Amino acid sequence: MLKINLFFLLLSTTIVAQDLNTRKWRKSEKDSLDNALLLYEEKNYLLAYPTFENLLNQHPKEGYLKYACGICALSRSDKHHKAYEYLSELYAKNKKIENIKYDLARAAHYTNHLDEAETLIKEYLAPSKMNLEDKKNGLLLQRYISNAKYHLSKPTNAKIVNMGTPLNSSDEEYVPAINASEDVMVFTYKGVKSKGGKMNSFLTPDPQGAYTEDLYISKKEKGKFSAPEPLEEINTTAHDACVSISLDGQLLYFYRNTADDHGDLYQAQVSGQGFSKPKKLKGYVNSYAYEGHCSLSPDGNTLYFTSDRSGGYGGIDIYKATMLPDSSWGNIVNLGDSINTPYDEDAPFIHPDGVSLFYSSKGRNSMGGYDIFKATMNVKDSSFKKVQHLGYPINSTDDDIYFVVAANGERAYYSSAKQDGQGLKDIYMIDTKFEGLKPALMLVKGTTKRKGMAVGSNNQIKIISQSGKVYKNFTSNNSSGEFMVSVPAGEKYKFVFKDELGNFKEFDFDLTSLNAYKEENLDVNFDAMTVANSTPTVAASNTVASVTINSVKPGSASTTTFIPNNIAQATSLSFAKENGNVDVGAQGIQFRVQIAALKYPKAMNFPYLKNCGKIETLLLVDGITRVTIGGKFTTLNDALKHNKKVIDAGQKDAFITAIYQNKRMLLEELVNMGIFKPQKVD
Repeated sequence: MLKINLFFLLLSTTIVAQDLNTRKWRKSEKDSLDNALLLYEEKNYLLAYPTFENLLNQHPKEGYLKYACGICALSRSDKHHKAYEYLSELYAKNKKIENIKYDLARAAHYTNHLDEAETLIKEYLAPSKMNLEDKKNGLLLQRYISNAKYHLSKPTNAKIVNMGTPLNSSDEEYVPAINASEDVMVFTYKGVKSKGGKMNSFLTPDPQGAYTEDLYISKKEKGKFSAPEPLEEINTTAHDACVSISLDGQLLYFYRNTADDHGDLYQAQVSGQGFSKPKKLKGYVNSYAYEGHCSLSPDGNTLYFTSDRSGGYGGIDIYKATMLPDSSWGNIVNLGDSINTPYDEDAPFIHPDGVSLFYSSKGRNSMGGYDIFKATMNVKDSSFKKVQHLGYPINSTDDDIYFVVAANGERAYYSSAKQDGQGLKDIYMIDTKFEGLKPALMLVKGTTKRKGMAVGSNNQIKIISQSGKVYKNFTSNNSSGEFMVSVPAGEKYKFVFKDELGNFKEFDFDLTSLNAYKEENLDVNFDAMTVANSTPTVAASNTVASVTINSVKPGSASTTTFIPNNIAQATSLSFAKENGNVDVGAQGIQFRVQIAALKYPKAMNFPYLKNCGKIETLLLVDGITRVTIGGKFTTLNDALKHNKKVIDAGQKDAFITAIYQNKRMLLEELVNMGIFKPQKVD
């Protein structure tokens, strides 16, 4: 009885004109009530609601149970209609219940009884003297109601469909993450199958607690998502929640909160049929503040993430980090007040087109809670200025968050707790049909193979723009050899594929006239010196990329300008901008212009290079013989001059190799040795 009396004190005003009488209640009911009241006092309304609802079903005339159910139901999107029903009934009997106008206005707002909500919140705000926090909340709700009336009067053509089984269940499924081609989905699961079971806030087992979060994966089979399976190599008994996956599906980002830390962002790489051991993100993204979401740019160089660290605009803000030469994240920058507001912003998703940023905000012209917005990047300065509200029904009067869009822009996915759902939260598909997203990009999918076997982590794939800038540097899947990458329209690109023996294939794509979404298939076979059976399809339309495939055999045509032809040439040019005149001779390092690499040495003849100096063979400790020309150089610029001369003579694939103590070195390693300065990020 003591806790029940405390409950009445919390309400401050009698709900109904009757005394509480639990003398005829069963002991189990009284115990349940005690537990529910404790949860209520802790504002853990989600856990308290089922118990209050069960008790109300047993004792439907008890006003305090009806009130408790109404307040708790405000925290559950699938029960908002119940909140409106219970609170309306109580308000009709007693208009003096503390904050009843505000609470009923919330319920009316959630259930789109907007005229009623507008009247109630106006009356709630009428007194001249109010608690500052109450007034702030009331004014925010009033703004949400006004915004909702506007957006509901101008609905879009978007259609929202529950994904149903097997993705959704009577438990919770939320935060869907997809790869660019929509054939892989990872999401968060919370329910009876959770690995950690029920835990309290201290992450110790508690039958009255909440289920922990796990990651599940589903793959498309014949156009439909398969039954999801847990990621056993990722899930622990603590909270493991999905965040995002890279557009090629090779990198998984997730949030982990254990009893040993404060919660951080992790990543895991695809390895075979599963994922590698998870690692915390390197660098300065994680902090002692909250970081709960991130999204990787298509080129892999920028990570958009959320944090409530100090120095922001208020609450949770969206930031970006840049990939540094040591593969850590640094140069943290707040996206500014064009994106962030004094309220929370969360769940950024950068589209494969590289310029469309989707995110959720409680500010701006939100209809209520989080609404989904789209911002477009200004490519000249990488800023986001143009922001668009996605309208109703994509947005609603409750939280709309974790929105991801397929590369072709035709479908989107998010999670929501709707009245017609299968569980508290379900995954929904959105047939977008909203204006403003007509992506112009090329999605390239293919494989890298040799003798019918996958060439994965031992290869290098580099995309070089017409200006000579490396757009992306990556490898294909280490077990299947598959890769997937998107490149934005407006430029010409060279795709360079290189295996561990130095063999390479080149493909040129002209996207200068591309003005729509386009897919290309590109299968690379390192067996052949040409790529006759790997030609991407070319459609006869000005919206499609034109493609040229280059042979890797040395030719006789002269190169008048040093536009890089392969990965190593582009890397050398890039490093030369900062370190071209650094003399490395004193450290025992030399640069050589390499024209071939042989695992099993054989006689080679290069008559067209007779004016380019002496040809030498160097057997290094890795067991591979390098064939070089022109001797050694101690500065990168000198080596580049000779490299260009060799290219002009017809050895198109010649590139610079650094040698130290009979070992081949990467230019990046000279940075780690302190000889070269780190490259500046363009």
